[in-house]
Amino acid sequence: MKPRASIDRRTFLETTAASGAMLAGAPGLAGLVRERARPAVDPPAFELEEATIADLQAGMKSGKYTSSHLVQQYVARIQAMDKQVNSVLELNPDAAEIAAQMDAERKAKGPRGPLHGIPILIKDNIATQDKMNTTAGSRALLGARPPRDSFVAARLRAAGAVILGKTNLSEWANFRSTHSTSGWSGRGGQCRNPYAMDRNPSGSSSGSGVAASASFCAAAIGSETDGSIVSPSSCCSLVGIKPTLGLVSRAGIIPIAHSQDTAGPMARTVADAAAVLTALTGVDPRDPATAASDGKGADYTTFLDPRGLQGARLGVPRKHLFGWSPKVDALMEQAIAVLKAQGAVIVDPADIPTLGQFDDSEFTVLLFEFKADLNAYLADLGPAAPAHSLQDLIAWNSAHAGDELPYFGQEIFERAQEKGPLTDAEYLEALYHDRRMSQTDGIDAVMKQYQLDALIAPTNAPPGLTDLVNGDSGGGGCSTPPAVSGYPHVTVPAGYTFGLPVGLSFFGLPWSEGKLIKYAFAYEQATRLRRPPRFLPTADLRPA
Repeated sequence: MKPRASIDRRTFLETTAASGAMLAGAPGLAGLVRERARPAVDPPAFELEEATIADLQAGMKSGKYTSSHLVQQYVARIQAMDKQVNSVLELNPDAAEIAAQMDAERKAKGPRGPLHGIPILIKDNIATQDKMNTTAGSRALLGARPPRDSFVAARLRAAGAVILGKTNLSEWANFRSTHSTSGWSGRGGQCRNPYAMDRNPSGSSSGSGVAASASFCAAAIGSETDGSIVSPSSCCSLVGIKPTLGLVSRAGIIPIAHSQDTAGPMARTVADAAAVLTALTGVDPRDPATAASDGKGADYTTFLDPRGLQGARLGVPRKHLFGWSPKVDALMEQAIAVLKAQGAVIVDPADIPTLGQFDDSEFTVLLFEFKADLNAYLADLGPAAPAHSLQDLIAWNSAHAGDELPYFGQEIFERAQEKGPLTDAEYLEALYHDRRMSQTDGIDAVMKQYQLDALIAPTNAPPGLTDLVNGDSGGGGCSTPPAVSGYPHVTVPAGYTFGLPVGLSFFGLPWSEGKLIKYAFAYEQATRLRRPPRFLPTADLRPA
């Protein structure tokens, strides 16, 4: 984000969602499959590379694998490879013991479900009451133990998953500075994109994206306020699902804003993301927003239909969401051709009439809610925590500027601290404006006008160069409409430009996760475009 007289919310969102993407060229669809060899040596062979959750379960059922073996293999992979990309902050010292327990339970009773014994990494803003830290990437919260598991962690444990560790992220979910570099935290340093390590993985769920893409785990959990699941998923060639607000409880997740925050899965396949999402849902008294999800959750793996695009009416909102990169637009035209070939009805254009009209009001809402929600989270940590309010954190950062403020400051913290309570007219007016512009007059209106099942758009620009001197630069992206509305959003790999990933987004009305997963799965099965990363030092910019 660049300095300016007043903060440009569109610039803030683009830097968060696109991570300073610098736009490069894209080969044709055939070229994506037959891209020329890169001049670097491939990573060492790894028996679990690109293994799906179904693969791992089949291996454990046959006796080829145990959960203990999977944990050992992923830990060895992290120890050997993560030094290059800096995606994992901390390994769970109890992971081996938990895996052994899951193996014993499987032998005695059978598996609990698809995630039984499966190693999962989670973002370091998702609380766990165990030996691991929960810090949002800040040194200020080292040693401040949460009083209980987050709902997400508890649901993973109940499903039999092994929480393998915590991933790096953009510190405080990229809501600290107007000049931030995505993927950097005071605790973990700079996370790097495994497709080209001088490129940015995007934020704020950068470590979750890199770790899942690099086969450091079976799948990972990220969180999003605006773009922070879908953008790193796109930049790391993953499937990411940002659920409808309230489908997954936020209790125990270090917040930005309760009107937009949610957690969700990041995985290498649609099937894996669907299996993880199924485990995360449920009504939670600690998060009132989940009351609306009662009866709306599902086994999302039942939507995995390779013929699921037949008859689907998909709208193309070209205004504002296309046109910022000819190379990305070319990939989108290829994607649209695939969707048509698979039986979808494409309505083009189907523009969202209010785009660009709620960027400033969104930022206002986030500033107010960040102060209120973060103060509530910190107050729950107890007297041993070094900070109990946003004001305490501002002071702590200033006192530890060498560690926490070496590249960029805390201007957003300071602006949020100036805001009043959530009863202020400025906040209430901005929140009402957001909901009307993003929902009623926005996505709802275009979906109704054209009788659409979903909207499609490029998720964001290809990964840009990481720049700790100047911070993130602008780029395009489609995360804002579903983020502000609280509606679901799924991204799936759509190809590569000079080896750098690009994602295709499906988003639509609330509680339509099943539809979006069905469309994304059918597209994925028709294209199978994902390739594993090769940990190249830089992108190969030679013409194909």
